[in-house]
Amino acid sequence: MENHSQNGTQDLLQVSALNCIDLSNPNIHQSVSLLKQACLDCGFFYVVNHGISQEFMDEVFAQSKNLFQLPLNEKMKLLRNEKHRGYTPVLDELLDPDNQVHGDYKEGYYIGVEVPEDDPDAEKPFYGPNVWPEDDVVPGWRQTMEKFHHEALEVAKAVARIIALALDLEVDFFDKPEMLGKPIATLRLLHYEGQVSDPSKGIYGAGAHSDYGLITLLATDDVMGLQICRDKDAKPQIWEYVAPIKGAFIVNLGDMLERWSNFIFKSTLHRVLGNGQERYSIAYFVEPSHDCLVECLPTCKSEDNPPKFPPIRCATYLSQRYKDTHAELNVYNNHQT
Repeated sequence: MENHSQNGTQDLLQVSALNCIDLSNPNIHQSVSLLKQACLDCGFFYVVNHGISQEFMDEVFAQSKNLFQLPLNEKMKLLRNEKHRGYTPVLDELLDPDNQVHGDYKEGYYIGVEVPEDDPDAEKPFYGPNVWPEDDVVPGWRQTMEKFHHEALEVAKAVARIIALALDLEVDFFDKPEMLGKPIATLRLLHYEGQVSDPSKGIYGAGAHSDYGLITLLATDDVMGLQICRDKDAKPQIWEYVAPIKGAFIVNLGDMLERWSNFIFKSTLHRVLGNGQERYSIAYFVEPSHDCLVECLPTCKSEDNPPKFPPIRCATYLSQRYKDTHAELNVYNNHQT
């Protein structure tokens, strides 16, 4: 299925063949083997039979569309706050400043772990109350998103257990309280309005980047747009499309897991090219708790392969990565009247 053009352009539709992990498969060794191969190879794979019904996924996409179809002045009332909760306008995010002329041609909406204002944890950078639209503006929206947030976390934990086994760790390694027991988990609804991307002019739906955290679950509609680059150092870079599969999550590893595993597992460069069609996707980013110390896993180092990174707290690492890619909030002051 893969046809690589010589100059890295899309003369031919290059579609990647990714491994598919069936979470209902009773043969855990088979799942571990497939996942390990994917993590060593390209850091992307599909997950099916994950337990979230197709009916509910359809509802989440419908509610996402309901929000993005609101007039811009209504959406700007929900503008993201300093905790990265709420609406992010088109061009707000710049993921690949070396190659992008403008920011990403997408709008988004962040929903994190709900922590009340009076909870001591609300002081931490990625916890706190969410920004919710009024129920009369988008009826039932909050209930749908909170339910999906909860169900997606269970899928992420199931995937993390297979990752733990693939790294020769205990199956519940990532289930500990300081890891996914109290995670920083962010649901991000995304809408690409139908802009045509042109890499030669620096115009992208989403610029090339690797994700920051542990793992990302991605649900998409049936419009092709996501591309991956298996070897970011290749010149020219070769990009392949990842085909949407109905009912499946596309899962990819983040930089934090690459760091944790001492580069044994890899996070992979990816981007979104718009083809003129409107496109919706739903990303769920999963990281360990704020206080989790990310240091080289015991099974990923040896005398011949010492740790390549010093230990770092999860919150410190993530705060810097978000700061590097998002516009300063004061650029939107004119919209706050």
